Amino acid sequence: MREERPERPAEADGTAHLFAALGKQIKVLREACGMGQRELATATHVSLDLISAIERNVRIPQPRFLELAEVALDARGVLTAAIPDVKAALSRARTRHPEWYRGYAKLESEAVELHFYADQGVPGLLQTAEHAECVFRNHRPLLDEETIEKRIADRLHRQKVFERSPAPVISYVLEEAVLDRPLGGWTVHEAQLRHILQASRMRNVELQVMPTEVNEHPNLQGAFNLLTPKGQHHHVGYTEVQEHPRLITAPAQVRILAERYGIMRAVALPPRRPMELIEKKLERR
Repeated sequence: MREERPERPAEADGTAHLFAALGKQIKVLREACGMGQRELATATHVSLDLISAIERNVRIPQPRFLELAEVALDARGVLTAAIPDVKAALSRARTRHPEWYRGYAKLESEAVELHFYADQGVPGLLQTAEHAECVFRNHRPLLDEETIEKRIADRLHRQKVFERSPAPVISYVLEEAVLDRPLGGWTVHEAQLRHILQASRMRNVELQVMPTEVNEHPNLQGAFNLLTPKGQHHHVGYTEVQEHPRLITAPAQVRILAERYGIMRAVALPPRRPMELIEKKLERR
């Protein structure tokens, strides 16, 4: 089943109105201080594009941004007063995974092992907010702004799996092409590559890259995930092709995915080499 629209419109709980009002307030406060967007971006440690997007109600102002903007704009409590409502709105957005995805999302959030093979795009758990925004803005059919913001929030919320204790075992095999596609332009792509490097340095994460020059490949059928659910000792698989998700639990089918993944890990660059490869790609730029 494809998701055609958000599960619950933001207008129903006032979320859209809240963020629209905040964007306008920030613009008025900034102009009253005689401050340009670039100056506010510098003061709050964000990009100029983000300031513009917040004021246009395209991006959601995060609580930390509001704290910094409160000081920079001498807002007299106007912006910090909104932080509890913003946190509540973001929390609501993060619990609204599409119905077809909820089963997998719950398994992923509790899994003791997570393994990912990606051949086209950066896996969601590794994406920066800016990269995720590019993904959703390039979606066809076009998504409305509220849906884009909800999906970005959902994607970033999933990344809390890295903070769990005890930490799950996580591995990735990425096709080299994933690292070469500068989605969103070089600035966004550079930040994404550095984010991947940072994640790869975590003790519970192993990152491997399948070089484009490899001439024998055990899996040309597309990306897939393998995970071990909490309290179980066997994998389940997950694929998503053209927005048609499939949770795979049949042992024979899961075994095939596990066999392919094992071969790919043997053929791909060993865990330390991808870090060197990514750093070289950054240096060449």
